[in-house]
Amino acid sequence: MSIDVQEAIKAIRDMRPIIDPEEDYLSIVAAEQKLAASEAKRKKEFEEAHANLKALSKALEAARASSTRPDPVPSAEAHAAALNKYDSTKFSLMKAISDMEGEIGAKEAELAALKEEARRLEEYDPAVEHEKELDGSALRLSIYKALGFEPVTDKQGKVTKMLVRSQSGDVHVVELKDPDNPSFEDTQRLWNIARS
Repeated sequence: MSIDVQEAIKAIRDMRPIIDPEEDYLSIVAAEQKLAASEAKRKKEFEEAHANLKALSKALEAARASSTRPDPVPSAEAHAAALNKYDSTKFSLMKAISDMEGEIGAKEAELAALKEEARRLEEYDPAVEHEKELDGSALRLSIYKALGFEPVTDKQGKVTKMLVRSQSGDVHVVELKDPDNPSFEDTQRLWNIARS
């Protein structure tokens, strides 16, 4: 079975992000920092809204306490309109506080889930798991063969030649000058033969 060289290269490149969890870890750390900043901002807004609510509640109670007004005080209709305005503000602030508490709860749950994911990612080592599943040498040899390259060894097990299967189906024997450190020209020659 023959595998296209470009497909093999693409498959190897596609595997690269799977092997390194550092990017995922950095994303989780950045998300935690954003969540912490967001939570601090919401807490500050919550405290400001709560202080505002207390002030408005005191103002409302003071307005109710002064229901026996002297003559220069506004009419009952004007006073009722002011009370309605304060009540409306109070309810809108209570709703805003309730909404913020809901958001805080959701963000806390999201933060807990992200922390659990970060802990799980720190404990998980995909390279070790992958190494358990596959022998690296056998995998490389399989990829080389699929690309059309088959090393030939001498009696000591040292690679001395390379059988190269070209795209036309011909098999070429290529002597390697220095198999341990192949030159750019040797590598280029092997690929040119494979593409022929």
